[in-house]
Amino acid sequence: MIELIVPNLGEEEIAAAIDVLRSRQLSQGAVGASFESEFAKLLGVRHVVAVNSGTAAVHCALKAVGVGEGDEVLTTPFTFAATASTVLMQRAKVRFVDIDPRTYNVDLASYAAAATPATKAVIAVDLFGLPCDCAGADTLRSRGIAIVEDACQAIGSERDGKPVGAECDAAAFSFYATKNLVMGEGGALATNDDAIADSARRFRQHGQVGDEFAELGYNYRLTEVLAAIGRAQLNRLNAITQARRANAAFYDEQLAGVPGVTLPCAPGNAVHVYHHYAVLIDRAATPNRRGRDEVRSALAEKGVGSGVYYRKPLHLQPLFGGPQRAGEFPVAERIAAQVLSLPVHPHLSQADRARVVSAFKSAVGA
Repeated sequence: MIELIVPNLGEEEIAAAIDVLRSRQLSQGAVGASFESEFAKLLGVRHVVAVNSGTAAVHCALKAVGVGEGDEVLTTPFTFAATASTVLMQRAKVRFVDIDPRTYNVDLASYAAAATPATKAVIAVDLFGLPCDCAGADTLRSRGIAIVEDACQAIGSERDGKPVGAECDAAAFSFYATKNLVMGEGGALATNDDAIADSARRFRQHGQVGDEFAELGYNYRLTEVLAAIGRAQLNRLNAITQARRANAAFYDEQLAGVPGVTLPCAPGNAVHVYHHYAVLIDRAATPNRRGRDEVRSALAEKGVGSGVYYRKPLHLQPLFGGPQRAGEFPVAERIAAQVLSLPVHPHLSQADRARVVSAFKSAVGA
């Protein structure tokens, strides 16, 4: 089986983790501090605050920009649940904006058009590793609306020649086991704002300031073992990114023009890092009239893994409204019904890539 996801770990990560275990300094030590400074240098930002998940990073960001009870936060319905559930953690209200059919993202200009006097912040998602379009940021800021970037799938990506994470008020990254940079768990908040960074540092440590607990906070700390793995991964991030992009370029070339199949979009000003290589499959246009789920079954029969991210948009999930909201965001619903991710991880060989292409063309009858 050619697996959809294979964590890119090696001896450097194993050795780094063992060194921390031997040191017996397992939390809040020099390794975590070094990871923060090295990641901040990579992004070109003043501050990185390491936490234990991408979810925690988004939550820290929302708290730091002042989102609270009754506030409205705009985001996309086509993303992982944590993008929006963190808004509920702050007792705020989620309002969705439909996605662009080419990029699967929501650009900041669309958020600005949808904002109301109650809108406190937007969460802009860089879905599948493609940076969202930030045109419209000035309009949001002029209205006092904070911009949080959910870059949890986009480490290593660039917008207009700059790494994602520096243009918004705060950006969140994830280092979960499936991500491009792997710790197993882990996350980070990046910002150029001193006050946001200070808030995030308190929030990850139970709201503690010195010997006092000044505000409500959580245990969102990152362990030293995970930070050590992250430092090793940072050393190889460029190679990991280039391998993913090369695999995606191969698919782009080999699958171009296949009827009923839409390939990922990568605007000229953006560097896509392909956390997922997500295609769309239109049952009405494939040569054999197979839809997404039938194509996925056919791939599995030929030993090729695939995945669906995300099968149901958030507005249709029980937590955010449920089936009664069907039809409210038609683009997100159509994309969710057609999207399929193909293997794009760095462990693919040339033979693996050729097998994926052959199996996929056969599965759609091309």
